[in-house]
Amino acid sequence: MRQNDRPGEPGKRALRREILTVRNGLTADDTRDSATALARQALGLPELAHARTVAAYVSVGSEPGTLALLDALRARGVRVLLPALLPDNDLDWGAYTGEGSLARVRHGGRMALFEPAGERLGPDAVTDADVVLLPGLAVDARGMRLGRGGGSYDRVLARLERAGAHPALVVLLYDSEVVERVPEEPHDRPVHAVVTPSGVRRFGRTAGTPGP
Repeated sequence: MRQNDRPGEPGKRALRREILTVRNGLTADDTRDSATALARQALGLPELAHARTVAAYVSVGSEPGTLALLDALRARGVRVLLPALLPDNDLDWGAYTGEGSLARVRHGGRMALFEPAGERLGPDAVTDADVVLLPGLAVDARGMRLGRGGGSYDRVLARLERAGAHPALVVLLYDSEVVERVPEEPHDRPVHAVVTPSGVRRFGRTAGTPGP
């Protein structure tokens, strides 16, 4: 373990590399077909059926596709919030009103992200969400999520906790990314459900009920 590594971080890095290698081998047809199936599965969630505001994100590269889901939520009359990355890796939020409301933004040498082009609503806007759709690389049998390591969504989850907000936390993944165990650290928090192209798996929360 390197001197500055946190407990669990070396294992997380190895698992991230493994999953990203598989994702990078996916074809455009693979990602397109998965996005359609993922949207169909997610739209069947009771939490999304009753949601007025959903915090989500625009997938990039070989991530499980989200645009079809975002447009379907908008068609239902749901207010969809999308993140904008801040210099300190925290997230601001803005409204999604269709693909024309997105701007392609490159942050330094990182992959370009699609962010809301309109008014910024502030980092606390996420506390209004009934459901937060989280990106990730894996989730385990306890609902522990493996992110990319930037810490942006750790901040989001901490902000929700401080505000006493209890939205449903749902991670969107490929089927192979539901694993037996993800290395964890003390700040990690479990999600309530994972949606993959083949189905939904829940962790410790009944559908449609408020958070703890």
